[in-house]
Amino acid sequence: MATAAQFSYITVSSPNFHPSANKRFAFSRQLKDGAKFYTDVTSSRRKPKLLSIVCSNSSPSSDSISSTAKIRSEVLTPFRSVRMFFYVAFIASGGLGGLIASTRLIAALANSSRAAEVPEILKGLGIDLVAVSVFAFLYYRENRAKNAQVARLVREENLANLKLRVDEKKIVPLSAFRGIARLVILAGPSAFISECFRLSEPFTDGLLERGVLVVPFATDGISPSFEFEENEELEEKVSRRKRLWQLAPLYATEWTKWIDEQKKLANVSPESPVYLSLRLDGRVRGSGVGYPPWNAFVVQLPPVKGIWSGLLDGMDGRV
Repeated sequence: MATAAQFSYITVSSPNFHPSANKRFAFSRQLKDGAKFYTDVTSSRRKPKLLSIVCSNSSPSSDSISSTAKIRSEVLTPFRSVRMFFYVAFIASGGLGGLIASTRLIAALANSSRAAEVPEILKGLGIDLVAVSVFAFLYYRENRAKNAQVARLVREENLANLKLRVDEKKIVPLSAFRGIARLVILAGPSAFISECFRLSEPFTDGLLERGVLVVPFATDGISPSFEFEENEELEEKVSRRKRLWQLAPLYATEWTKWIDEQKKLANVSPESPVYLSLRLDGRVRGSGVGYPPWNAFVVQLPPVKGIWSGLLDGMDGRV
């Protein structure tokens, strides 16, 4: 990862600027930013037009991302704030009781006529101290879980703001695919990406039926070569393969930074190839070192069409 090339894609309106000989991959669904998401693969040649270059690398501020993550955290765990409020209330109540018991204990020790009250006062003080300790521990554990969840959601929001190229004219953030596709991000050298491409071939139809799309990111800066058989008899199969592998990450430095941070948090070697699978709602479902389990995706994920769509959109199975 440390040796990843630092480059960016440039979007142009000229149809002649395309790495795959004027082939345009299109999709059939509506993205959240208004861009069309087509399902067929078409090839066309057009007359040259005026070349215009657009470079956009804007990203939300850390404050807005943090606010979004906090809101999502509240939605995912709506009763956490209530629990933490009661923990604080019980800590305050126990602390106040302990303070009162301490003053009574001092007064009883100073007055020999009240010596008989000391054991009872000590008992109450002990209960207050135990209560404060227990609820302080519960609050600490809840707060630590909250901070960990917010940190994870912040990382997911940072991932959601990374850019993807849909075709030669469409650049959208990764978040545009929420509710549309289950993205599988591959990060590794070009040879690793090519091998993942080969291993996914038997599962192409099953993956597409489950809304899986692949985002291959070559960390060595070498574009992987995807060989598609140009055969009329296999035209439908080839088009489905191209749909599965149509997306391309933009702004390599941002992708490299995000992936390196995740590897560091997971204690994974920077040179190790990894995969990351996302749910339909954009949350991270699973990750690992090495090749993604294409067969497990097909077996465990519900289809995105038919009677299994809608109700089971968030039930992405176990991977």
